[in-house]
Amino acid sequence: MAGSPLITTSHNRAVASARRLAKRAFRREDRRFLVEGPTGVTEALGEQPGLLELFVTPEAAGRYAALVTTASGLGTLIHSVTPSVMADLAQTVTPQGIVGVAALRDISLQDLIARRPRLVAVLAAVRDPGNAGTILRTADAAGADAVIFSGASVDPYNPKCVRSSAGSIFHVPFVVEASIESSLSELRSAGMRVLATSGAGEVDLYSVELAGPVAWVFGNEAWGLPEELVALADESVRVPIHGRAESLNLATAAGVCLYASAQAQRAPGGCRRDGT
Repeated sequence: MAGSPLITTSHNRAVASARRLAKRAFRREDRRFLVEGPTGVTEALGEQPGLLELFVTPEAAGRYAALVTTASGLGTLIHSVTPSVMADLAQTVTPQGIVGVAALRDISLQDLIARRPRLVAVLAAVRDPGNAGTILRTADAAGADAVIFSGASVDPYNPKCVRSSAGSIFHVPFVVEASIESSLSELRSAGMRVLATSGAGEVDLYSVELAGPVAWVFGNEAWGLPEELVALADESVRVPIHGRAESLNLATAAGVCLYASAQAQRAPGGCRRDGT
């Protein structure tokens, strides 16, 4: 931070360039996205190509001195900004005073297939960025190989989705694929069983075979999966409700399913052989 001039206006070129990344079209055009808060920024620094730029208030620079020093040492361009400028950059009501800019990191469906995935979460028209980010985080924790955002799902680089992932957006490979039909076809051709989650599923989660490679399909928060997508799956699976709750939150249901697969794949006879 030493010698870095304090930016006092949001009309500054670097600030204006970062602010436009709040919109999906500009993120795709510039191939960059915003990472807000120390957790996301720290995770970005540990990956390639790392963090491109870092905006930080003087107060936050003192609070996160080690983080800023690490970023500077890795070649990240550091910008010192006033709290008012930070308020224009940040997407939260109470900014933490630190926002980074990172390069887009999604991979193609073909790249994913080439990696021979064994556990994948497929999001079909999942619109809520908080749920999508939480599923990314859960997939990371469960050791999933990828998450596919398809069928008009939210942009994974949506600021709320990035925050909800708690840094996992930098850990889990993910695909942005418009056609869910193509995604499921390719995954099945790669030897994965496709399981659709549905409250009216044919089989109970505890009864389905999960030791082999599995792609779980999760639907919209409000209306679930349409019948035509359920029909594309090898089986439709319901998560049992033992209490009086009407249903499970989407992210919670995804967590239950992904962990069930993770446990089965790591058990004797499961498909995990690499120690993960």
